[in-house]
Amino acid sequence: MEWTGKRVFVTGHTGFKGSWLALWLHSLGAEVYGYALAPPTRPNLFTVAKVGRVLAADTRADIGNLSCLQRKLFAARPEVVFHLAAQPLVLESYRSPLLTLSTNILGTANLLEAVREVPSVKAVVVVTTDKVYTSGPGFHQETDPLGGDDPYSASKAAAELVVAAYRRSFFTNGARIATARAGNVIGGGDWAANRLIPDCIRAFTEGQKVILRYPDAVRPWQHVLEPLAGYLRLAERLCAEDGERFAKAWNFGSDVPATIDATVGEVAEIAARLWGRGGWKVDCSSPIPPCAESPALRLDSSLARRELGWRPRWTLGQALERTVGWYKAYWARKDMYQFTLDQIKDYA
Repeated sequence: MEWTGKRVFVTGHTGFKGSWLALWLHSLGAEVYGYALAPPTRPNLFTVAKVGRVLAADTRADIGNLSCLQRKLFAARPEVVFHLAAQPLVLESYRSPLLTLSTNILGTANLLEAVREVPSVKAVVVVTTDKVYTSGPGFHQETDPLGGDDPYSASKAAAELVVAAYRRSFFTNGARIATARAGNVIGGGDWAANRLIPDCIRAFTEGQKVILRYPDAVRPWQHVLEPLAGYLRLAERLCAEDGERFAKAWNFGSDVPATIDATVGEVAEIAARLWGRGGWKVDCSSPIPPCAESPALRLDSSLARRELGWRPRWTLGQALERTVGWYKAYWARKDMYQFTLDQIKDYA
C-alpha cells in the first residue's frame, strides 16, 4: 500500500512507541493526526525528536473522553487508525489499578465506539502486549488462552476481548480491526521508570550499577522498529481487498534464538559494554506486591511470518547497538530528529 497522502490517526502518539510510529508514518508520506495526553516523562522522545512538527494535528486529551475522541476522529477522517494510548507499565498498574483498567479497557472501547461513526476508516490496529496470555511454558500462539496475573496484563487481555466483541458485533461489513501483541521493546528515547534499558542508561550515566529484580528472567527482546514494521504491514493488509481475513490477533515477537533466550542480566551486561562502563546488581525489595511474573515469556510469530511476510530483521546485538548509540547521540547533543529518522531509514 502507498502511504503517501494517507490520513492516519494515532492514539498515544506522545509515548515512546507512538513517537517512533508517528515519525515513520510521516517519513512514508502519511498525514498523521495524534491524540494523546502530554508526554509521560521528562525528557521524552516526542520532544527530543521534535515529533510535533511533523503532525497534521496534535490533540492532547484523555482516551476516556469519548465526545472529544469522536470529534477529533471525525474531523481527521482517517483511513487507518493505530491505537497505542495506554497505561503501559506493570508496576504502575499495582499503584493505580483502576486507572490502568479504565484506560486500557474502556479506552479501547471508546476508540472502537468512535470509529463506528467514521465511515472513512478502513483499518484499525489495536496494540496490546505479549502479557495477554495465561502463564505457561513454551511459545505462545494467538489461539492460546488469555489471562493476566496483574492489573496491567488483565487489562490488556480484557482489551483483546473487547476488540473481538466489537469486531463480531459492529464491524462485520465495516472497518477491519486487528490486535497486535508484541514483546519487550527497546530503542532510543525511552525514559520510562522500571524498564530495563532506561534504568540502565540512568545508572550508567551516574556511574552506578543498574538494579535488577529478576536478572534470570527471559523476555522476547526486540527493537521498537520490529513490531512497528509489523503494525504497518498489518494495516496495509487490512486495507487490501481481502483485508477481512487479516482482522484477528497477531504476534510480533523475536524469533532469533540468541535474542529470545537472553536474560535480563545478559541484556544489561551487553548494554553496559556498549555504553563503556556499568554493571548490575540484584535488589528484590519493593513496596509493590510482587507480580506473578513468568520466568520466560516467548511469542510464536509464525502466523505473521507466514501470512504477512513479516519477520524480525535485527539481532539482539544489533538492536542494542542502535539503542545505546541513540542515547550516546542524545548526550552528544546531536540532532535527534534526524538521528531518529536515520535509524528508521537504516532499518527500512
